[in-house]
Amino acid sequence: LVCDTIHKLHDIGRAGENDTSHYKPSLNSGSIMQTYEDGSIESSISDDRINYGVDLPSLSPENEMPKYDMAESVDNMSGVVLETFIVGRRFGEKVELNLGASISLLRDPDNVKDPNAVKVLSADSGCCKVLGFLPRELAQYLSPLMDNYCLSFEGHITSVPEHALAIVPIQIMCQKRMSHAEKENYDLQVFKSLWKHAFHVVESTKTCPPSMTKYQQNFFLLIQEVLRSYPHLFTHDEKNFLETFTSLSDDSQRLFVRLYTRKGPSFRMSNISYPEISDCRQAVKGLSAAGYICSIESMKELHDDDLKDILNLLTVSELREILCMLNKKCNRGKKKQDYIAFLLSSHEDGLCPLLPSLVLEKTGACIQISSTAKSLVWRAERLFFLNGEQDLSAFLLVNLGIVKYPTYNCLISDPIFLDRNDLLSYEEALEVAQIMDESLDENNSELVLRCIEISDCRLPSSFIKATQSSSESMATFLSYFSASWVYSKVVLLGVSYLEHEHRYNDAIDLLKRLLTNFTSDGRRGYWTLRLSIDLEHIGNLNESLSVAENGLVDPWIRAGSRMALQRRVLRLGKPPRRWKIPTYSESFKRKITEVHVQGRPLNCKTGIKSRFYSEDGEQCGVEQLALQYYAGEGGGWQGVHAESGIWLTIFGLLMWDIIFADVPNVFRTRFQTAPLDMETDSFYGVRRSIIEPHLQKIHDGVAEEILITSWDSHIGTACRGVNWDRHSLSELRSAVSCIGGPCLASICRHLAQDYRSWSSGMPDLLLWRFHGDYSGEAKLVEVKGPRDRLSEQQRAWLLFLMDCGFNTEVCKVSPLQISA
Repeated sequence: LVCDTIHKLHDIGRAGENDTSHYKPSLNSGSIMQTYEDGSIESSISDDRINYGVDLPSLSPENEMPKYDMAESVDNMSGVVLETFIVGRRFGEKVELNLGASISLLRDPDNVKDPNAVKVLSADSGCCKVLGFLPRELAQYLSPLMDNYCLSFEGHITSVPEHALAIVPIQIMCQKRMSHAEKENYDLQVFKSLWKHAFHVVESTKTCPPSMTKYQQNFFLLIQEVLRSYPHLFTHDEKNFLETFTSLSDDSQRLFVRLYTRKGPSFRMSNISYPEISDCRQAVKGLSAAGYICSIESMKELHDDDLKDILNLLTVSELREILCMLNKKCNRGKKKQDYIAFLLSSHEDGLCPLLPSLVLEKTGACIQISSTAKSLVWRAERLFFLNGEQDLSAFLLVNLGIVKYPTYNCLISDPIFLDRNDLLSYEEALEVAQIMDESLDENNSELVLRCIEISDCRLPSSFIKATQSSSESMATFLSYFSASWVYSKVVLLGVSYLEHEHRYNDAIDLLKRLLTNFTSDGRRGYWTLRLSIDLEHIGNLNESLSVAENGLVDPWIRAGSRMALQRRVLRLGKPPRRWKIPTYSESFKRKITEVHVQGRPLNCKTGIKSRFYSEDGEQCGVEQLALQYYAGEGGGWQGVHAESGIWLTIFGLLMWDIIFADVPNVFRTRFQTAPLDMETDSFYGVRRSIIEPHLQKIHDGVAEEILITSWDSHIGTACRGVNWDRHSLSELRSAVSCIGGPCLASICRHLAQDYRSWSSGMPDLLLWRFHGDYSGEAKLVEVKGPRDRLSEQQRAWLLFLMDCGFNTEVCKVSPLQISA
C-alpha cells in the first residue's frame, strides 16, 4: 500500500483552506517537549535563559533525558564518565593513536565554524597535539561549563578505528569538583541545565553515533519513534523487519534512505553513486539479504509488472535502438511515453517476445525497493507525520533552517488507532481514495463509480465501528484518522462527479446517507445545501424546501452555508407553499454601504479576472484600483489587499500562547503548525478558561503589546495562517491600533469558536487612518468588479462585522463610461 498524497480529498464545501503560512529561514530548528500524562518523559528543550537549541531531539525512551540525581551529580562530577567521540580528524594533526592514550579538552572560542568548539588534545605526545574536536552537539553544552564554571576534562581513547579520519571513541571525566563557595556564586539552575543536557547528548549518541549522516539519523529517529509509540499496530515480523535496519552497515542504511526518497520505483545500478557511500554494490547486497530491495539482473527476475518501470529507466535514444533491433516502427508519436506504450502493447500482443532481454541488456542490473519495505516505511511516515503531505523532506527543511516549527508539549492520553484492524481499515480507505483521485484525473468513469460503490457500502459499518471504539475522551478531531472519514470524502467526490453527469437522483441518495451517518460534522452545511439544490434539479421543490428549513435548525450548519439555505427558503417558500415570512428575512434587507469607482478597463470579459489601468498607467486588478481610490479621494486611507490573510496572521500572533497551550492529544508530532483540533468546536470549548481572560486583555487595549511581543518572540516560526513575509510589523501594528480592542476581541473569539467556517470570505481590503498619534479608525471593504456579486460567505462576514461595530462597505469597480 503506497499512496503519497491524496490531492482531491479536501473539504469541497469549504471556500478555501487559507493556510497562508510562509516561513523565513532560521538557523534554530526549534524543539519540542513530549510528556505523557504520568510525567514519564521529561522536557527535552533547553533552559530559556541560556537559549541553547537542540536539533530536533529524539522523543524515544532511549533518548529521553536520563534519570539521575542531579544534586548528587553536581557534587560528585569527578566520578561521572561521559562516553563520546573525537570528530573532525581531518582538521587535527597527524598523530598515531593508541588504545588507552590520554587526552584532554581545550576550548577553541576563535573557531570560525563554531564558537562553542572544544579541541581534543593528545596528553601523551608531550606537545599537546590536536587530535580533533568534540561533536558540536556536546560542545554547545560543555563549552559554557568550561568557560563560565572553570571546569576541566580529561580522558582516554577507548577504541582505535581502522580509517585514519574516522571518529574515535573516547571517555572523558570532569577533573574539578565545585566548592560550596563556588556553588553560591554560580547560577546553579543554569549549571544543572547545561550538565543535564550534556549528559542527554552523550546518552543519545549511543543510538545515533556521529558517524551517521543527518538523513540517516532522521530516518532512524522516525522508525524508532513509530515503533515506540505504535507497537500494537505492527506484527511481530513487521517490527523485526524494521528493527533489522539498525543492524545494516552504514552504507546499506544510507543507500536505502537515498533510494526511498528518490523517484523510482526502479533504479539502474550503473547510475547509483553517492560520495558518502564507499561501496554501493556491497550496500546493495546487504539490503537484498535483509529484504529491503529486490535485484533484477536476469529474465527470471523480471516480471511483466516490472517491465514498464524498467522501460522508464531508458533514454529516448535507447528506446529507439530497441525498436530498430526489433524492426518495429512507432506510429504513435516521438515522445518517450509513446515509445514505451508502443513497446508494451506489442509485447502484450506477443509480437515482441525478446523485449525483456533487450531491455535488460540496455539497463544492466536494476534494483527496486521491496514491496514490504515500501509499505512499512510508508506506514511509518504516515504514523509519524499524521498526514499525507509531509515526508522525510520535512527533516531536511528543518536541518537547512528553511522551516522552524513552534515549541509545544505533546500530552498523549488517547491513541489514534486502538488496534491494528483500525489502522488497516484506514489504510484501505486511503487506497480507495487514491484510486478515486487517479480515476478522476484520467476520466475513468468505470473506476470512479466502483470507488463510489465501495465507499458507500463501507461508510455505515466503518462509522459505527469508529463510534463504538471511541472513548468519551476521544475528541472529534481524532476521528479524522478513521476509515469512515476518508470514505465520506470519497463519497463527497462521488457526489460532485454524479452532479456533473446530471445523475441527480444518485447524488441525492449519497448526500442523504452522509447526513444520516455524520450527525455532528462541520461539513453538514455543504451537504444540506447540495441536497436541496439537487432536489430542485429533479423538480421536487417541496422536499427541497423542507431540507433547507430543517437545515436551519441544525447547529452544525453555519456561516455562508446557513445564509445560502436561508436565501433558498425565502425563494422557495413563497405562497402557496409557505404563507409565513421567516424572521431572518429582515437580514437580507439590511443595506451594506456601497461606493462606486470607475477605471479604464484593460479587459472585462466574462470568466476572466477584470484588469484595469491604474492612475500611473500600470496594469492592476480591481483591488489595487480600489486601494488607490481610498488613498486619494476616498478619504486618505492606508491599507492592504489581504482578504483573510492579514486577519489570520493577526489572530495567530495575538492568540499564539492559546494555540500552542498544553492540551491533551492535540500535538502528537514535532512537525505541526497548529493543534489538531484547531478547526473543531473543541478548540474553544477546551480552552475557554484561558481564551476569555486573554480576549479581555485584547478588549482592554493590550493587543498591540501582545502583537509586538509575539512577533519578536516567534518571528519566522511556522504557524497556521501566519504569513511572516506578506505583512510587516508596522502594518500589523497600525491595523491593530486602529481597529480597536473591542472589535479585535470579537473577531478573535469568532475565529476561536469556529475557525473552519470563518477562516475564509473576509473582506478584500483592510484600511486604516490615524487621527493624531495614538487614535485612528479602520474600514473593511469587499471589492467587486463588473458582473461580480457577493458570495453568501462574504455577506455573512460583512453582516457579522457590522454587528461588531466595524465600518464596512462594498466597493464596486466598473469601466469608465466614455461619452460619444
